[in-house]
Amino acid sequence: MVLTVVQQLGEEDSSFVSPVFASRYVQDPVPRHAYVLPEKSISKDAAYQIIHDELLLDSSPRLNLASFVTTWMEPECDKLMLEAINKNYADMDEYPVTTEIQNRCVNIIARLFNAPVNEKETAVGVGTVGSSEAIMLAGLAFKRKWQNKRKSQGKPYDKPNIVTGANVQVCWEKFARYFEVEIKEVKLRDGFYVMDPVKAVEMVDECTICVAAILGSTLTGEFEDIKLLNDLLTQKNKRTGWETPIHVDAASGGFIAPFLYPELEWDFRLPLVKSINVSGHKYGLVYAGVGWVVWRNKEDLPEELIFHINYLGADQPTFTLNFSKGSSQIIAQYYQFLRLGQEGYKNVMKNCTESARILREGLMQTGCFDIVSKETGVPLVAFSFREGNKSLAFKLSKILRRFGWIVPAYTLPADVEHMTVLRVVVREDFGRTMVDKFLSHVKVALSELYSVVEAPLPTIRYTIELRPGETAEDDGCGVPLPEVVVLKQEVEPVNKHIHLVGGKTKGVC
Repeated sequence: MVLTVVQQLGEEDSSFVSPVFASRYVQDPVPRHAYVLPEKSISKDAAYQIIHDELLLDSSPRLNLASFVTTWMEPECDKLMLEAINKNYADMDEYPVTTEIQNRCVNIIARLFNAPVNEKETAVGVGTVGSSEAIMLAGLAFKRKWQNKRKSQGKPYDKPNIVTGANVQVCWEKFARYFEVEIKEVKLRDGFYVMDPVKAVEMVDECTICVAAILGSTLTGEFEDIKLLNDLLTQKNKRTGWETPIHVDAASGGFIAPFLYPELEWDFRLPLVKSINVSGHKYGLVYAGVGWVVWRNKEDLPEELIFHINYLGADQPTFTLNFSKGSSQIIAQYYQFLRLGQEGYKNVMKNCTESARILREGLMQTGCFDIVSKETGVPLVAFSFREGNKSLAFKLSKILRRFGWIVPAYTLPADVEHMTVLRVVVREDFGRTMVDKFLSHVKVALSELYSVVEAPLPTIRYTIELRPGETAEDDGCGVPLPEVVVLKQEVEPVNKHIHLVGGKTKGVC
């Protein structure tokens, strides 16, 4: 959500819509001030064309490599979403099939995360607008349960806190600020860009409502060691008598780990993990607007947080921050589950990982970058310039924008803010062909970037070894033939002291 400032009527709007293309539909010009409701109606064709044309100036979602959010779905799923666009999911009694589809999705996700389903434990869950709402709901459940326990013990309950890493997504900071919970962040350090479980457990006290671990850091895509966190926190709980639980923010990694790393213990297999959120609109492969949160047991969700309404025709339990919302994304989520199954999701995630590998190797071959992200985790590539020059990352991001690519450049959080990285998120629609095209544009951008510095591009020198009887011939392009084995790749470093030539610009438009 963008917070919009209402402009004064006297302010000039330089982005007014030109009426030229709509002139065949309307005689009067389009209002110059686009922030004032027009006095007269116009035809539907004119309204469509005016808005359509203005939206052409937006960037292409497919080229937005900053976003984890799905930007492509099959036409059949698009059709289903359009058919359900006028259904309000809140009207459960009026749309019982849609409600049943949501229940199926919750069950599928709970089992995917190894939720215990037996006589003693029953997992519960709910669909949300996204992981931000899911985290708010999970945080409220932890806060209320902690407060209830403190009240019963006659102890103060006005200063709850959560422990997490400084790499946490901003929605956790929102939760802490909106619902008056102190956030205690484990600082990052060079070479370690996720929460350290040892330090996290050290920060836990009797007022900690939960420790929030991240399965897929927004900064680098890395999975935090939730198994170690569970073991260390179990030991501390035994020593202190506390019952500090764990919430797993699996917004990005929740639909990756079960298919690529099924043996990794991060979910409800760990006893202290009480709730998990995941974004259906990320690697759940659905357009923006759907998330999920699942609790290990219905006792982990305090009953007083659940509202029961009956004015829509039947008793409806609800636990959300809003009320009305569309049904389209929930139906799309079920389409993906039904369409892909475990086999399909596994293939999609393997393809994304392979594209990330090709991208990683291509960036390394330029000799300009250090790779900050890990190979295990969310399929993304975070990288920084070897020179450590912060401005180069932002300049490269700006040049790539000319080709249409949106690649974010940002500094890391406190204690590692001296590092500036760029990040490319590999989604399903960023396949091999797109990776190759992106790498070609990176090379053009680097040529432009280094043409205005007092140093050449780094060169790559190969050390090779020939098998017995083989020669050092190449294919005529300087590339060793397949039987030549490349033993080691060395990069000749760029001069560390690079000075940009002030005011000089050159490049491809």
